[in-house]
Amino acid sequence: MAKGKAEIIDIVWEKVISHAGETFTQIEGGVFTYNVESENTIKPDRTNHNLSKGVFEDALAFVPLKDTVPIQHLHAPSYLYAILMDDRIRRLW
Repeated sequence: MAKGKAEIIDIVWEKVISHAGETFTQIEGGVFTYNVESENTIKPDRTNHNLSKGVFEDALAFVPLKDTVPIQHLHAPSYLYAILMDDRIRRLW
């Protein structure tokens, strides 16, 4: 049985939260970690911007990604790409 959109974001978000503090690499090679700011927000260490669970949910519509172009309209696309396309997170699809 296929998972619904709500189930998928919950699974992805759980993975994102579980890997907080670990190193991720952006498409251009920048390395960062992130902390959990709240139940629905993470904060990468190389920017002043928080990333919400909602923006990850929006980005999932474009996964798998070859680059950041399809998600340029979303907040912090290079961070979204780095996290969502990392093997630790993307094993879901």
